[in-house]
Amino acid sequence: MAQLPTEDIATMPTQKVVFNAPLDNKAIYHIRLINLGTKRIGYAFKTTKPKRINMNPPNGVLGPKESVNVAVERDAFDPGSEDTKGDRVTVEWTNTPDPPGATAVQEWSSTPEPAAATAFKQEWFEGDGMVRRKNLPIETYVLNVLNIRAERAERYVLNVLNVLNFRAEPAERTC
Repeated sequence: MAQLPTEDIATMPTQKVVFNAPLDNKAIYHIRLINLGTKRIGYAFKTTKPKRINMNPPNGVLGPKESVNVAVERDAFDPGSEDTKGDRVTVEWTNTPDPPGATAVQEWSSTPEPAAATAFKQEWFEGDGMVRRKNLPIETYVLNVLNIRAERAERYVLNVLNVLNFRAEPAERTC
């Protein structure tokens, strides 16, 4: 396992992942992962809700200064029956080990140096090597119409329709 400390990565977005309503459709949010360091790294994404949230690709290898776009896919769900507090995406990364006997010549030196691995291996994250982690909380925004009184809900819907140029009129009350 590589013994040097792992260097930093950057994610875009930097702080959190946000999914907005409607939640009854599948949604995709993209995260850009950037290796800011000078060493090749292996990365792996995890989530607190693996049945509902998936990443594509879930893992891989990035060379120095390379980046990758990762799709965070959220399946449709009922927000009334699932708790979304504490949902998060976690990216873990570590330096890749040098394969035995492999060498590469760096641009600035004529001295061969061991080349880093290019295919992801889960074993990099097991054992004694240093693994770093970054958590990105997932925020889910839902318009909870059930908590709004009926009159306010009707006004809200009418305002939205009027903004969309549907020119709706209030319904006549029968109660």
